[in-house]
Amino acid sequence: MKITKAVIPAAGFGTRFLPITKAQPKEMIPIVDTPVIQYVVEEAVESGITDILLIIGRGKRAVEEHFDRSFELENILSEKNMMAELAAIQKITKMANIHFIWQKEMRGLGDAINHARYHVGNEPFAVLLGDTIARSSSGKPVTRQLMDVAEKYNSSVVALEEVAPELISRYGIMDGTLIDGNVLMANSFVEKPSRESAPSNLAIASRYIFTPDIFKYIDATTPGKNNEIQITDAMSLLLKDHKMYGVKFDGQRYDIGHKLDFIKTNVIFGLEHEDIHENLRNWIKELAKSL
Repeated sequence: MKITKAVIPAAGFGTRFLPITKAQPKEMIPIVDTPVIQYVVEEAVESGITDILLIIGRGKRAVEEHFDRSFELENILSEKNMMAELAAIQKITKMANIHFIWQKEMRGLGDAINHARYHVGNEPFAVLLGDTIARSSSGKPVTRQLMDVAEKYNSSVVALEEVAPELISRYGIMDGTLIDGNVLMANSFVEKPSRESAPSNLAIASRYIFTPDIFKYIDATTPGKNNEIQITDAMSLLLKDHKMYGVKFDGQRYDIGHKLDFIKTNVIFGLEHEDIHENLRNWIKELAKSL
């Protein structure tokens, strides 16, 4: 198994961030000065992915334009001798072969992934959710960590993160048996269970590797709440016929889909920015004194 393709679903309305997401895709909301979707694409590229399909929907033209060239802007930056800024925007357009397809009706993550079936063909592929940043603490990108396990076991793999009991109902949850270091063999998947009924606290953390078998099980998945096709339900069907694995990844996940997490992420990343970190740190100290 060699994985070179990735799918990034980015078609959701982003209702938690209204009114800004009325005209601005949530994936384009910046973390300091870089949109969330760029961090996600960079993770895929750093993992060895060379071909990326973004699933977009109505009002997401800004995502397309971000990864396309802007000759007018490039000329302006060149004329002003802003060479660092010019290099930064040119790098965006050269990171990978990036393609787009439209999900015309929001029918869940399973349906979004199903839109990629003809693009990926009979190849395994990665899925990275477009509103979540995942950063490794070891230097190996989170998606690469999953790819290594998928290639070793020739199976589908999900990223796992232990979450607090009060957060369990936000996520798909996996129950599994530890088999090697941080790798578990999946026993079951449950979509957003209550904390009382959850089989574990291992949340599926926005990164997946799928074999092309997944499309057959998406087709067999019955739509649930809001007529949506949940990828967790398709994975449960897949698990009846094939082994699946989970990886408690080495790193940190930043869920930009929630306002408090979004603000925290901006502060964390801002403290790492060379041009603002000192002033930001001093401001936080002064703010803490006044609280």
